[in-house]
Amino acid sequence: MSLQSWLQNSWLVQHTTSAEEITNLLALSDRDLVACQVKQLPADWRFTIAYNAGLQAATAALAAAGYRATRENHHYRVIQSLEFTTAPGRKFIDTLDGFRKKRNVSSYDLAGSVSDKEADEMLKLATSLRADVEKWMRATRPELFKPTV
Repeated sequence: MSLQSWLQNSWLVQHTTSAEEITNLLALSDRDLVACQVKQLPADWRFTIAYNAGLQAATAALAAAGYRATRENHHYRVIQSLEFTTAPGRKFIDTLDGFRKKRNVSSYDLAGSVSDKEADEMLKLATSLRADVEKWMRATRPELFKPTV
C-alpha cells in the first residue's frame, strides 16, 4: 500500500497545502500540547486534548505529503498515514490508534474512563509526534515553514 493507492481507494483526496496551513496546524498542535498539561482538568479531558495535538501534527504531515483524509474514518486514516510520512514504526501507530479508540469512548460513551497515566502517555506520544513531524517536514518540505520573527 501507499498514499497513492489510498487515493485510488478514495480514502484520501489530493490536497495542495501551503506554509500558512502547515503553520496553523502545527500551532493547533502546540496550543493543545500546552493546554493538556493543566492538571486541574480531568484526565479524560487532558487525554482528549493531547490526542488532538497528535492528530493535528499527523494531519500536517499528510497535508505536506499532498493529501487530506476523507470524512469516512478520518482519524483512523490520518493516524495510519503516518506509516507513509514520518514512519514512526508500527508500535507507535498501533498505540496511537488504540488511543483513538479510547478517546472515542471517553468523549462519547463513558466519562472518567481515562487514567492520569494514560493522559500522561498520550501527552508523551503527541509531543514526540509533533517533534517528528516537524523534523520530517523540514527535511522533505522545508518550503512549508515560514521564518519565525
